[in-house]
Amino acid sequence: MLEVKGIETSYGTSQVLFGMSFSVKEGEVVSLMGRNGMGKTTTIRSLMGMVPTHGGSITFEGREVQSLKDYQIAKLGLGLVPEGRQIFPNLTVRENLIATADNRTGTDNPWEVDHIVDMFPNLGNRMNNMGNQLSGGEQQMLAVGRALMTNPKLLILDEATEGLAPLIREEIWKCLEGLKERGQSILVIDKNVDALTRIGDRHYIVERGQIVWEGNSAELSSNEEVQHRYLGV
Repeated sequence: MLEVKGIETSYGTSQVLFGMSFSVKEGEVVSLMGRNGMGKTTTIRSLMGMVPTHGGSITFEGREVQSLKDYQIAKLGLGLVPEGRQIFPNLTVRENLIATADNRTGTDNPWEVDHIVDMFPNLGNRMNNMGNQLSGGEQQMLAVGRALMTNPKLLILDEATEGLAPLIREEIWKCLEGLKERGQSILVIDKNVDALTRIGDRHYIVERGQIVWEGNSAELSSNEEVQHRYLGV
């Protein structure tokens, strides 16, 4: 579904990505892990056309997309839950959900507001509240729901549970488990190794703008040396 080969990205004269390569197959849950500042968010921004690449290729469903605008890439079926949530603060919960809603993939059973409420009941009680009146956890639920309302072929989450209370984190992970059961393809960035190895199929570790390790959940769980070397604080 998604194939990234040797992409290089810079901010001005500062290069951040040095030949990033990874892939996501249809129906997979794939993670990007690594310490802060290693290039994970820049990778996502490169995928979404938010920053230009100057090397390598990004292919989505057989089409190279690195030359497209960000909105064109989104229309192909990539849905982003960005770092920091970035919901619309002056729109209600309902307005946030429907503002960018579109059955871009032409699915027979598209996501609707009622489906989001079934997944996140807390939002059902907050439909008329403004985005800036929500707790951090509710904002993250709303950000996930907003992305799902675009009916993405690939759902991308940047720092899925960062800064959230433990109970809210678990609710997000249960949501992702449910989406996996539905066959949703997911690319997720997070630091929770236990949760990622529970729901993920394959994992990539990023160090200084390139992939330094890849493997499945069993391989990562059993490799304490890799966890300590690249993920430990």
